[in-house]
Amino acid sequence: MAMSNAQRQAAYRARHLKSEDVQGQRLNLMIDLHAKCALERLALCYGVTQRALLQTLLIQAQRAVIQRIDAMPELPRGVDQYYDKCLPVVLENVTA
Repeated sequence: MAMSNAQRQAAYRARHLKSEDVQGQRLNLMIDLHAKCALERLALCYGVTQRALLQTLLIQAQRAVIQRIDAMPELPRGVDQYYDKCLPVVLENVTA
């Protein structure tokens, strides 16, 4: 019996989650058209996949945030709070 579209999609996702690194997580979201175009262009420019580019940018942004938090004397446990996801909002914008 032929599989339905939903069954094929579920099988595809299961295969790809197993074939990737063990810690892989699925991210399913809608983003602004301009952001998507920028992601495509940047990935082509650097010769990497969109996934690799996005992962790299997120890790770089996290490192920058940790450095900023670590330099804030008013937050002696700031980095620990960040990793525990209980840090109060302390940064004013995403792009700085």
